[in-house]
Amino acid sequence: MAVSSSDSSCYTVVFESSAEYPSASELRSGLEKGSDEVKIDTLRKIIVSTINGNPQPTLMMPIIQFVMPSRNKQLKKLLHFYWEVCPKYDETGKLKQEMILVVNAIRNDLQHPNEYIRGASLRFLQKIAKDQELLEPLIPTCRSCLEHRHSYVRKNAVFALYSIYREFENLIPDAAELMSTFLAAESDSSCKRNAFVFLAHCSMPKAVEYILSIYDSIGSLDEALQMSIIEVIRLDCKTDSANKARYIRCIFELLNATSHAVKYEAATTLTTLTQNPAAVKAAASSFITLVIKESDNNVKLIVLDRLDNLRAKHGHVLDGLIMDVLQILSSADMEVRRKAIGIVLSMTSSRNVEEVVLFLKKQLQKTQEADFEKAPEYRQLLIQSIHITAVKFSEVAASVVHALMEFLGDSNNPSALDVVAFVREVVEKFPHLRATICEKLISTLPEIKSGKVFRGVLWILGEYVEAVADINATMREIRKVIGEIPILATEQRLLDEAGGEEEEETEKPKAEGGGRPKILADGTYATESAYTSTNAARLEAVKTAAKPPLRTLILGGDFFTGAVLASALTKLVLRFSEATKDAVASNTLRAEAMLIMTSIMRVGQSKFVTVQIDEDSNERIMNCIQTLSGLETEPAVHDIFLEDTKTAFTKMLGAQEKRAAEKKEAETTKAIAIQVDDLLSFRQFSKKTADEAIDYDEDVGRATGAGEVQEDFMSNLSRISQLTGFSDPIYAEAYVKMNGFDILLDVLLVNQTANTLQNLCLDFATLGDLKIVERPSVYTIAPHGFQSIKATIKVSSTETGVIFGSILWEGPNMSEACVILNDIHIDIMDYIKPAYCNEAQFRSMWTEFEWENRVNVNYPMSDPREYLKHVMKATNMSCLTPEGATSGECNFLSANMYARSLFGEDALANLSVERSEAGTITGHVRIRSKTQGIALSLGDRITMAQKDSKPLSV
Repeated sequence: MAVSSSDSSCYTVVFESSAEYPSASELRSGLEKGSDEVKIDTLRKIIVSTINGNPQPTLMMPIIQFVMPSRNKQLKKLLHFYWEVCPKYDETGKLKQEMILVVNAIRNDLQHPNEYIRGASLRFLQKIAKDQELLEPLIPTCRSCLEHRHSYVRKNAVFALYSIYREFENLIPDAAELMSTFLAAESDSSCKRNAFVFLAHCSMPKAVEYILSIYDSIGSLDEALQMSIIEVIRLDCKTDSANKARYIRCIFELLNATSHAVKYEAATTLTTLTQNPAAVKAAASSFITLVIKESDNNVKLIVLDRLDNLRAKHGHVLDGLIMDVLQILSSADMEVRRKAIGIVLSMTSSRNVEEVVLFLKKQLQKTQEADFEKAPEYRQLLIQSIHITAVKFSEVAASVVHALMEFLGDSNNPSALDVVAFVREVVEKFPHLRATICEKLISTLPEIKSGKVFRGVLWILGEYVEAVADINATMREIRKVIGEIPILATEQRLLDEAGGEEEEETEKPKAEGGGRPKILADGTYATESAYTSTNAARLEAVKTAAKPPLRTLILGGDFFTGAVLASALTKLVLRFSEATKDAVASNTLRAEAMLIMTSIMRVGQSKFVTVQIDEDSNERIMNCIQTLSGLETEPAVHDIFLEDTKTAFTKMLGAQEKRAAEKKEAETTKAIAIQVDDLLSFRQFSKKTADEAIDYDEDVGRATGAGEVQEDFMSNLSRISQLTGFSDPIYAEAYVKMNGFDILLDVLLVNQTANTLQNLCLDFATLGDLKIVERPSVYTIAPHGFQSIKATIKVSSTETGVIFGSILWEGPNMSEACVILNDIHIDIMDYIKPAYCNEAQFRSMWTEFEWENRVNVNYPMSDPREYLKHVMKATNMSCLTPEGATSGECNFLSANMYARSLFGEDALANLSVERSEAGTITGHVRIRSKTQGIALSLGDRITMAQKDSKPLSV
């Protein structure tokens, strides 16, 4: 059987420098006269040249003459590489005469007394298993190697015969009997494994017969042979095997194997053989044991994926193993813990929820130990998990909410914020817990350090503290955490006591002599006196003195927290005045609340704060003061404070639940389009004892719809780019097809002249993170002829890429002619997909990402919501802002958007627009990402979309 050039193997291109490459005569000289070292170097150069398309056919005979007789083992190994890559057939497809000498040399090596040379020669035969004319004379020698004393030779002889048999069964007609005899007499485990694989390929009944003959000793066999036996059992059970019951017992035994690979394969195979609950639980137990004992985190994640799939298929069968799964949390890797927690949460039911929560609470306590690894991340994960569990199962909410509130004062801010989010949801969903939760929150106020946590707790207290006694208790604790009021007067007194009485704003003290020059912000010099430096030091000492936590935050410039405190105080006063008829007490409380608010505003405009109070906070606090000053006159404002904010929070929770339900439904119901007249296979009509994994090879394509690629002719036409003009000598156009991480260019060239274009080369170059895969080939195009050329380009990031190039060919009188091609701009929208993240993740990434692109908006559209949809469509981004927050009639709109690229890059956007008096949309869109490319590309996309009055179709 001849092998044509089109059927020859493909090898990796190895770089060779043409400047240093010797001529054929120099290579021949090196082969003839050189030492073994020179011959090794020369032969290596010839092999590289052959792989790169320059086979050097004239050197084959010198190699046979001067290299083949050598006894050097390294040279023999290189010779095997050369015989593998060199052209063995002439132009007519017949075997070259020189190869007869090569076959004779290989036969001698197969009979060599050295077992290494024999084994290496047998391994070489596996590489040339498609050359029948070479192999046929070597079969008897190969068979004789099966009886060699050394196992290295025997195991390679088995696989050499196996490789030959796979291509040409007629060369070894008695393969099944040969391997059966060999297996019966063989003692080496590697040889037995290779022979068993060969036997299973050539005769499955004999392989099954062998399994049954060693049935009782399978558990003590070598790992590789056990793996091969499991594979044969899986293949045999595709048909309705009579031995399935014995196979299941055998696989049960292999679940206890010492090898992790065997245990994993046995557990996977067991679930395909039977759906018996006992077998499924045994397989799941093996997976759990593997995760706990295996050291490689990648393996842990793979096995956890398999365990999760098993849980999804078999529902509550595995619920009894939930405590075993929880043991996986002892792993130090956060990804493994996160995956395990996800499985635990999906297995949690009302029967085991108390045990799960108790375990998670114990783990939470352990994270407070000093030597606990990755404690802050793990604590946050545990808090989030308890949050989900408590909201889902209301019976445990009461037992965990108090335990979690211990972490409100946690120095790890994300954990404390997660606790606040959990408490806020619990008090809304479970009214009977409100009183005890609020009581605990009130007592926890002095321990809180973070402004965000303070804001969350103050909002909860303002909304849900209703009893008169609780309101009084809340006010007492707020006094403690804010300190003595008025704040400005107290701070000034401290400064005066520290010795700063001389400083009055009206006085202008004389500078003492010996002043030191000081550089101001504008670069000029000023004289700093000893008096002013002492005064500044005293002021700094007052600022850094120990103060209550809320006072520290306000003096540090956190006036947003001050505005939230004002709002909470307003709600408490309004609720107190409704709950009691004691006008004196109500008036006293109102006066105190107004004093705190005015105190915050005044100190915000003084020298004691790090930054001055912002306008928004100032206006918000003023609104609260006005509300309290007209307590009886504005009942509508009371409803806004006491009802509307709580209603908005309830709507937000409902929107989150709705989105989660939609996401879950979308994941569980994936429609796969198939043709109505496709043949249906009803496996349900056969005995239902196996999972679909048995028929994986046959069914996975149709089950996923992967085999049904539907090309849309019109969309293909829209992706064609014209590269040259109609009047150019060559007309060129390219169809640009996106395929995962590759771009396929299918270029059509048309020779529009009456001359033959010779040595025509299409040369591409790129800008951006694009890389040309193939080197350009040379073509010849007949007059008015066509030529189709394909080029593949790798994409490594989401950045606007440009492909440009030229066409070169030989014109009349050997002159070079050239046509420059139009640029092809790659559309990044093919790599950006809408994604979802929660608010905390968005804020974290927004702070972290350094690249920002701001796009100004001026668009002739009257509805801000329509413009938001327009931008989302143009950029393939999803809107994270809940629908309830963007609904209603309003002249302005602010929304967050998020998308993720195929390369794992995150893209964030914040849209802030308003409707102008002229009826147009004005504002800006800010885009942030970790890399510059995606931020600029999305900005360009929005700018392009604005140029057209109609929304851009993607």
